[in-house]
Amino acid sequence: MLHSFHIPVLGLAFSIDSPLKVAKYGISSVISIVDDELIERIRIYYSQRHQLDCKPITKKEYDFRAMRITSYLNLVKVLVQEQIEHIRQQVLETSQESTRYFNLLPEGTPIKMDYNEFITEVDPQKRSQLAVQISKHIQAGDIDVNIMSKVDKMNVAAIGHPMDEKLSDALAALRGFANSELQSSVVLSAGMNPRLYTYISELEQFWPKEGGTFNKKVTLKVSDYRSASIQAKFLAKKGVWVSEFRIESGLNCGGHAFATDGFLLGPILEEFKNKKKELQAELFHVYQQYWSLKSTDLQYPPPIKYTVQGGIGTADEHRFLLEHYDFDAVGWGSPFLLVPEATTLDDQTLNALSIASADDFYISDSSPLGVPFNNFRLSSAEKQRIQRIQSGRPGSPCKKKYLISNTEYTEQPICTASREYQHLKIKELQEKQLPRMEYEKEYENITVKTCLCDGLAAPAYIKYGILKPREIDSVSICPGPNTSWFKGIFSLDQMVNHIYGRDNLLKDQSRPFFLISELKLYVTHIQKYVEINMSTVDEKKIRYLDKFKRQLQEGISYYKELKETLNNFPAHIIQAIPNELLQIELQLEKIKFS
Repeated sequence: MLHSFHIPVLGLAFSIDSPLKVAKYGISSVISIVDDELIERIRIYYSQRHQLDCKPITKKEYDFRAMRITSYLNLVKVLVQEQIEHIRQQVLETSQESTRYFNLLPEGTPIKMDYNEFITEVDPQKRSQLAVQISKHIQAGDIDVNIMSKVDKMNVAAIGHPMDEKLSDALAALRGFANSELQSSVVLSAGMNPRLYTYISELEQFWPKEGGTFNKKVTLKVSDYRSASIQAKFLAKKGVWVSEFRIESGLNCGGHAFATDGFLLGPILEEFKNKKKELQAELFHVYQQYWSLKSTDLQYPPPIKYTVQGGIGTADEHRFLLEHYDFDAVGWGSPFLLVPEATTLDDQTLNALSIASADDFYISDSSPLGVPFNNFRLSSAEKQRIQRIQSGRPGSPCKKKYLISNTEYTEQPICTASREYQHLKIKELQEKQLPRMEYEKEYENITVKTCLCDGLAAPAYIKYGILKPREIDSVSICPGPNTSWFKGIFSLDQMVNHIYGRDNLLKDQSRPFFLISELKLYVTHIQKYVEINMSTVDEKKIRYLDKFKRQLQEGISYYKELKETLNNFPAHIIQAIPNELLQIELQLEKIKFS
């Protein structure tokens, strides 16, 4: 891996074609493969743009979802490989693209040092030899894919009978990746799906090859060590090796927010750091046993990478995570929403995002999954949701049905953001004849849900001019709170240089250390929990609150000691930490059921 950062999955559309934009510079990124309709339309768009034959894959095909995903991923691989070959051929001429490739690389990498020698060499023969040597080491960034494990709707045939289980959304998506020509990872997020995990073990693309390598690898995105260990052991027992643990902040991230019970990122990373060898040994013991029964003798455990993401915003923080916790790479997500050269976002949303204040970013209950969701007040989808309520028609048309789950009123699952569900739920609410304030609170709980299937795909349709007539053009976006510190729209060079400390895009010195920012988010989270449950308090909730506060306090104690290791940070960051922790402790003491 040439770069020490990656671009994580961003919504549905935002990173749908990021590899086509950044992989040629050695930068890794992740494509969401949840929405096969979006994928198919982007495949057709890029095929036409590159004048390639493209036969549409319709829903009449038996395994259309997997076929669409395979076809798009193969197209991406072909196009990226062409880009890489083009750069390799232009090293000697020091073209704009080849020069940019090397300029973006972090300092100190062997290939960049060779390049620096090449550009200062005056002897033509030596320059030619160096150019050949350098070209061999030019490589593309990884083209990884993401599956939200529990977004796994069982599809129904026209005659009303369930289809083959392997045609469920998650399994079909996985098969689409497995059948592709990519040699990369599937990033599994949002918890464990035993059916999906079992299916991975059936696909030989994930089986070990000689030398401990894989055609396809598995990455687990997790919020804590315990979850990582449980999921990885489940997979190891079925002969599946986890090649990377991608640790994400529970709250200081974009998209869905999977809050821990007060267990903070700093202590979580410390636990991973201290237990790396132990975890690898435990997993390999189980993994080795499985394959020995298959007459496959594995002598050495395959390597495991450790990466982290969520709320990182400065080169100092980036470097600290790599060095202090001995991690392999850092994910930079939401800031790249402001980099059109790397992600896909419509101009209206991009401009709104570039000037937004901290108050415009908030954790909402808008996701139909029932998981807290990072939202943006200035998004066109949020404005549309409010307009629908005001017009007396709350809820959204439900066409894609990726997030259907509720059977409260219907035999077949429907989405809680749908107009159908909200109409039925509000009708039931009206029959209760509740007091006005109580009614309004319940009404808000119903209508806060918004359609993510359409809203998270719309930016690509708008950006590339492929929005169909009468198709919804409102955009949902889910940036993390850290985005508010980045003011403006940036080039890829600016953002990469910022990550490596060659530039500084954050001029506001009031931004706290990112681990302190996450701590504040957790205090706000538990404060909200207490307020919501104040009228229904019981022993279980009291115990939960006590445990949560105890975990936070342990995290605070850890950060007090961690402060002494932050010697390479600006003085104002280090000096602010003791007082910030004291204020948080005082705030935490006041949070109670009373």
